[in-house]
Amino acid sequence: MTGLQRFFAFLFCVVVAGSATALAANVLFADGVHWIDHVRLALLGISVAWLAWGASLALNGLLAPSAEPAPGTDERGTPQARTAVLVPVYNEDPTKTFSHVAAMIRSLADQGASRQFDFAILSDTNREEIAAAEQYWFGRLQGEHGNMSEIFYRRRAANTGKKAGNIADFIKSSGAIYDYLVILDADSLMEGATMIEMVRRMEAEPRLGLLQTLPKIVHARSWFGRAIQYAASFYSPVFARGLATTQGATGPFWGHNAIVRTRAFAQSCGLPELKGRPPFGGHILSHDYVEAALLSRNGWIVRLDTDLEGSFEEGPENVIDYAKRDRRWCQGNLQHSRLLLAPGLRPWSRFTFLQGIMAYLASPMWALFLLASIAAPVIIGEPNYFPEPHRPPVFPRVEQFQALILLAGIAGILVAPKLLIVAQGALNGRNAGFGGTLRALATTLLEIAWTSVLAPIMLMYQARSVVQVVCGADGGWPAANREADMVSLKEAWDASWWISVGGVVILAATMAFAPEILLWLLPVVIPMTVSPLLIQVTSWRLSTSAQGGTSLFTCPQDFTPSPVIKAQESILARWRRQDDRLPPGGLNDELAAFVATPTSR
Repeated sequence: MTGLQRFFAFLFCVVVAGSATALAANVLFADGVHWIDHVRLALLGISVAWLAWGASLALNGLLAPSAEPAPGTDERGTPQARTAVLVPVYNEDPTKTFSHVAAMIRSLADQGASRQFDFAILSDTNREEIAAAEQYWFGRLQGEHGNMSEIFYRRRAANTGKKAGNIADFIKSSGAIYDYLVILDADSLMEGATMIEMVRRMEAEPRLGLLQTLPKIVHARSWFGRAIQYAASFYSPVFARGLATTQGATGPFWGHNAIVRTRAFAQSCGLPELKGRPPFGGHILSHDYVEAALLSRNGWIVRLDTDLEGSFEEGPENVIDYAKRDRRWCQGNLQHSRLLLAPGLRPWSRFTFLQGIMAYLASPMWALFLLASIAAPVIIGEPNYFPEPHRPPVFPRVEQFQALILLAGIAGILVAPKLLIVAQGALNGRNAGFGGTLRALATTLLEIAWTSVLAPIMLMYQARSVVQVVCGADGGWPAANREADMVSLKEAWDASWWISVGGVVILAATMAFAPEILLWLLPVVIPMTVSPLLIQVTSWRLSTSAQGGTSLFTCPQDFTPSPVIKAQESILARWRRQDDRLPPGGLNDELAAFVATPTSR
């Protein structure tokens, strides 16, 4: 079945890209054949093939049967296997992170399984004031919840290997104690019942090395964050189901909200340090794809189960923080070019690396296509209506209709899957969780418009990231800011002035050299020119209510929030109220004495 899904996915991409290229050739060759036209055709064909691949995953997800519970889910009772829940942190707000841990411990306790799960907070924090706060809040967490689960905290002196190295150190020192490891991020939240079910599925399939869940985004407050939260909640399950059916047992690993078999992970996933300096050398940044490939190489199943609910994470609240995170992902994915020919990997794992690389090369390809279209009239020059002496003139054909078909087709690849998801939701009742079909349709159209407006800005950020990596710039591993305040206009200008300048330059060049395509480029250059304003406006906070209310981008968790989410919010609110009583100048004497006491276990 997986092979058939892959065949039709590839066939769909070839047909769509071939059709688009043929239409474009009719348009571009209407006034003669020039080398710049071949460049544009190549860029367009590759870019459309990439868009078609994403659409094929959505179609596979729409056509796939409803997710059935995996084998082993009918078992009763609490699994007796020992599992460690790993929470790597790096310069995070410990109050927030530790409230997540507290909520998950309570959720497991409610299921009567908290003693089967130990929690290990693995700190790579290199700022002393945050490290001191981590130790304080670890003591608070231990005092309130240490009677429910074993809780450990350790801080590394040097964060060698970043997150992957952090987890590897834990496995070397303590991994032999545990059958399974639930790997989280600092912003992850999971229901206790979900973690228990993950263990059951691991025990039901001895060849299962890694089980990935589909985390939903929660706690978004801004226009930008709420739109991403809606997309992750409404579209992602369908795309993920298509991905799961296409990848089969050689599935994805996204680095968090997953469970691994400790023995399989320890035997398979030792990551090499690549020769040379970053960005292409050094420690592997996007370690999750590589770890999934190494597990598959050793014969272990890597699977994505989209029917598992109760898995959550948080996302960036504005374009700037999203671009910072995306810059790290870009460097990590391009670094995989060093691993495409690594020995022993399965062909699909190599293709997965190629997909990750293409996810970032697509942006500069679209940018080059636009630039080539602006430059084409200058390179080609004035048309020659008398190519042969003493013969009648040959006038270029106007292929406007085919150009419109091409544009509509490209737009359809992007928009149609989302509208089909709305249609399917109307048939199976899924839209009810999003306020009903009419509201889901209106929100989807709003999200499409929002995505279209921001797309040129995101394209520029991604294109710059690719150029930086290719030119040897190491972006490092910046700490995440998951509770960012609204972005000021000055901050937005400082982060995007170069995009505005680029928009003005492209507009001027188009008016001077290719005025016939000016109207086609306005949806691109206008958002670029006003990018600081768009970044600032989309960081504004949106109102939310338990009943959905008038808030935009409503999701099921707005109507019926998960118990673990409500528990985390309650714990965090209480802790922050009590934390406000501490002296504003720093730690009090009692707290300072506590920090001076070793708390690692």
